[in-house]
Amino acid sequence: MSYERDLKYLNKHRLIYRRHPITDKPTIETKEFMYYEEGTHECYELFRSSAKITTYRSLKWHLLTLWYLNPKLTQDDFRKLAEVIAFKPSGFVSFSISDSLLDKIIYEVSMSDLDRPPKNKLRKVIFKPFCGLTKQQKLSIVGQLIGQGPRIHSDDVYAVMVDIHDNKQKITIRKLSELLNVSSRTVYRVMCDDLRREKELLNIELKNI
Repeated sequence: MSYERDLKYLNKHRLIYRRHPITDKPTIETKEFMYYEEGTHECYELFRSSAKITTYRSLKWHLLTLWYLNPKLTQDDFRKLAEVIAFKPSGFVSFSISDSLLDKIIYEVSMSDLDRPPKNKLRKVIFKPFCGLTKQQKLSIVGQLIGQGPRIHSDDVYAVMVDIHDNKQKITIRKLSELLNVSSRTVYRVMCDDLRREKELLNIELKNI
């Protein structure tokens, strides 16, 4: 059974889960989006798409990032937040997790250096809130801007994968190559094992929607 994501807890407690780049400057900026030709690691947009957290590793990253973006959280506040995120009916994760494993993840996150930004995917196109564009328009813009660059990165492929999924379409190599304006061989070349697994997980999740 698939659950709708419930952001009420995060919004009620005014928790930050999205933050645009702070020091990196966009190559192009319009009223609708910001484009970073070399990409930026400073953009955190948790839960921007309908894709759920599908692995323990991803769950740990999301919890670490939430605490990094909300450094004033107490240990008790963070535990409550982790329990909400890890509770399958809340709609954030696609799997159930035992209390003991969640305790382990919470402990590991609490031992991390919160002064250092969590490792983040490279982003080149960032849409502004309430930009008024449809998902299909965003998908088209992302493909055009990323595809015109001198090279594509695995994170570029991931960004388009998520947007295709968010548009409720099946992710295929052909569709990725068309949107990125590159050959299928190029897409195959930059896709790592993690991306291939994520592609399959997103397509499986689409069937369950």
